[in-house]
Amino acid sequence: MNRFVAALWASLIWMVPTMAWAEESHGYSRGNAFVYYAVIAAILVYGVHDTFRIRTLTWAAAVVIPLSFYLMLPVK
Repeated sequence: MNRFVAALWASLIWMVPTMAWAEESHGYSRGNAFVYYAVIAAILVYGVHDTFRIRTLTWAAAVVIPLSFYLMLPVK
């Protein structure tokens, strides 16, 4: 486990300067926001399922939450 954590930290430390020096790097874009919103939506849908355990409610949340996040995406 210690080797795994050390390898994880080493790769993180190695990647941070690489990302900072990338040319044409923008801090925020629609693609990044889409990935972040997709992860948050998946966590929220799982939370609805884990809390209520009602299949119909889970399916409704699986439609409504990502759709609402998609509509919140910034325009380029």
